[in-house]
Amino acid sequence: MHKIPSPDILVVSRTFLPKDGGIEEYVYNRCMQAPERIILLTDRYPGDEEFDRSQPFEIYRWSIPQFLPSSKLGEILKRIFSLLGSLTLAIKLYFRYRYRYIEWGHGYDFPSLFVLTCLLPIQSFIYLHGNDVLAPLKKPLLKALFQATLNRTQGIVCNSNFTRDLLKENYCVKPPTYLIYPTVRPEKFNVTDPNSTSESAISIRQKYQIPEEAILVLSVGRLVRRKGFDRVIQNLPQLTAEGLDVHYLICGRGNMEAELRLLSHALGVSERVHFAGYVPDRELADYYKACDLFSMLTYFDQEGASVEGFGIVYVEASYFCKPVLASRVGGAIEAVHHLETGILVDPDSATDLTQALRQLCTDPQLRDRLGQAGREFANRKTPHSILYSSQPST
Repeated sequence: MHKIPSPDILVVSRTFLPKDGGIEEYVYNRCMQAPERIILLTDRYPGDEEFDRSQPFEIYRWSIPQFLPSSKLGEILKRIFSLLGSLTLAIKLYFRYRYRYIEWGHGYDFPSLFVLTCLLPIQSFIYLHGNDVLAPLKKPLLKALFQATLNRTQGIVCNSNFTRDLLKENYCVKPPTYLIYPTVRPEKFNVTDPNSTSESAISIRQKYQIPEEAILVLSVGRLVRRKGFDRVIQNLPQLTAEGLDVHYLICGRGNMEAELRLLSHALGVSERVHFAGYVPDRELADYYKACDLFSMLTYFDQEGASVEGFGIVYVEASYFCKPVLASRVGGAIEAVHHLETGILVDPDSATDLTQALRQLCTDPQLRDRLGQAGREFANRKTPHSILYSSQPST
C-alpha cells in the first residue's frame, strides 16, 4: 500500500471493489477525488489484496466468517459481523490516524455510525441511495434509531432528488442534504473512444449469432423481478411480427433467469433473447458498444421495499452514446432525461412501452441524437469537496 501523508477522512462501506455494484462504484469514485485524504474501511472480498495494493489510498477490511449458513440466520449473522467489524476497526484506525471526518458510504449498518459519533470527536456524513432509506421503515425502533443517527451527522448526501424526497417524506431530519449524482469512471472500462465500434464489440454479436443489421437491445443488472427484463421479452413477438429484426441481450445473473428463459420459450422468441451471465467490467464496454439501445424498465417493488434510487447503468449506457429506455419511476427520471438522452415510459402502461420500443427500433436518427446528448450528460460531475467547502443543495 502507498503511504499517504495525514489522511483525515475515514470512508466506510459495507462492500467495495473489486466487487461490482453501483454503490461500490459510487464510493470508489468518491475516494479517487481526494485519495490523499482517504482511509477506506470495508469488508473482505475475493481478489481484494491485489486490488488494494494498486490503490492510492489505504484500505482496511474486516472479515466475515465463511462458515455462516446461507439462510436468513446466516444473513443476520453477517450483518452483526459487519456492524462489529466496522465499529471496532473504525475506533482502532482513529487512534492510528486521528481522522477528523467519517463518510458513511450508505445507510446500512448505521448503528455503528451512531456509536462512533458518540464515542469519537469527529464530524460525519452519511450517503443514501434509496433502498437504505426504505429498509428501517418496517420496524419503528429501527426507524427511530436511523433518524437519530441521521441527526447526529453534519450532512446527508443523496444520490438523487428522488432519494432526498423519499428521505424527507419518511424522516424528520435536521442536517443539510447534498445532492451528488453517481458518475461514470472511464477507467473502469479502459476505453479511449466510447463512441467507436471495436472488433471485440462486433464479436459480441457474432458470439450470440446476432446479425449485424439487427436492432440489439441491451440490459445490465441483477436478474430480479423489479428490473423489468420480462417487459422487453413480452414485446418481442409484436415487434418481430411488424417485420423488425430485434434481439435482446441481458448481462447479469440472478434467481429470475430460469423464469425469463421459460418466458422467451413460451413466446417463441428464445432465439432472440440471449443471456450473457456475469460480465466483468473490463468486458462490459464491448457490450455497450455492440447494442443499439439500452433498456432497464424498473418499477417500485412495494412488497420488497426496493426501488432504483438512481441507476448508474443508465448513465454508463449514455457514456457510450446509447439511447436509454427506462420507466418513469424512482431516480431513473434523473438518470434519463425524457426525449433528451432517452425515453421514459409509464411503468404500468404496456402501450407506452411498446410505442417507445417501436420508435427507438425504427428511428436511427433519434437513437443517434439521444445517444450523443447522453454522452454530454454522462460527463457532468459534482465534486465531493462541496461537503467541506460550500453550502448544501437544499
